[in-house]
Amino acid sequence: FYLLFQGLRQISQRTISTASRRQFENRVPEKQKLFQEDNGIPVHLKGGIMDALLYRVTMGLTVFGTAYVVYELLVASMPKKQK
Repeated sequence: FYLLFQGLRQISQRTISTASRRQFENRVPEKQKLFQEDNGIPVHLKGGIMDALLYRVTMGLTVFGTAYVVYELLVASMPKKQK
């Protein structure tokens, strides 16, 4: 049990210490320039292909969900026939 605890402690210390050593490039200015550019593209699509794909999937799910809810409401509003 003690060895397991020691191993977990070493792993956690190692990941924390190595994560703090990494240096990341500051890309905020280039992202600001991209999103503030006046090119007629809506801001939710300026991120590229993945933004457009995510937007279309979300819209598809929304339309499908709305249609399904309307269908279920129609089914629920019709009385069942008695046998």
